[in-house]
Amino acid sequence: MTTHLFVQSLTSGLTQGCIYALIGLGFTIIFNVTGIINFAQGEFVMLGGMLSFYFTRSAGLPIIPALLVSVLIAALIGAALYLLTIRTARRASVVSLIIITIGAAIFIRGIAGEKWGVNPISPPAFTGKHPLHFLGATIQPQALWIIGITLAAAVVLHFLFSSTVIGKALRACSMNRSAAGLVGINPRMMALIAFALAAAIGALGGAVVAPLSFMSYDAGVGLGLKGFVAASMGGFKSQTAVIAGGIVLGVVEQVAIAIDWGPFKSEYKEAIALVLLLLILVVRSRKLSEEERVS
Repeated sequence: MTTHLFVQSLTSGLTQGCIYALIGLGFTIIFNVTGIINFAQGEFVMLGGMLSFYFTRSAGLPIIPALLVSVLIAALIGAALYLLTIRTARRASVVSLIIITIGAAIFIRGIAGEKWGVNPISPPAFTGKHPLHFLGATIQPQALWIIGITLAAAVVLHFLFSSTVIGKALRACSMNRSAAGLVGINPRMMALIAFALAAAIGALGGAVVAPLSFMSYDAGVGLGLKGFVAASMGGFKSQTAVIAGGIVLGVVEQVAIAIDWGPFKSEYKEAIALVLLLLILVVRSRKLSEEERVS
């Protein structure tokens, strides 16, 4: 592998990894507050990209207002998902609630396919069409937007959870829902906010990545899987760890493709996330078994 190709793989992996990180953050927020893994998270990424395309091309809105409206609509859909399904079935087991999110993902995907069709779309880039060059690597201006928005989202979330009343209430629910309820925090309201916030973050990722890569009604399946792996690599706890997990996954994918030898080929790109997920499950199952032996 040449130096230029290696640098190109790193920059492309960093860009892709930031998207995985944003999706992983959505998984983490909902899991910490409710204990549920929301497998519809990838569909909100798809909705962000499709809605931004609709508002820029059909409604004629400028890019930034279209982005904000798309994120707001996705947040409302996320809140509706919680109110109409999760809260209604609150007495169901965690496994049943997870299955409900899978059904919701299929429903959202079907509505999107009916509304926008099956052909991939791509909204206009935020700024500039001329690529930048760095150490022999070609970087699209939209990639810088992806990295910058990911960093900005991480800073905003850190401020939200550390310095605001709502953020501290969400953290309290993530630590102990029953104890949070005893001190006057409404766990159901926090769960509603968590679903809306996670949907907004996912839509933000979809809106910012859609101009760089095509978006389609079924794109949420693959993106949701990568975000889930990123969240798993971060342990579904630390935001910093989830972001690092997403970036590692993105870089590993791109470097493996650049090697282009044996199992390291573009045809096996989707399998890399599955292999990493299996390794994580094996390692954690061993840790759990060791903890049970000690206890």
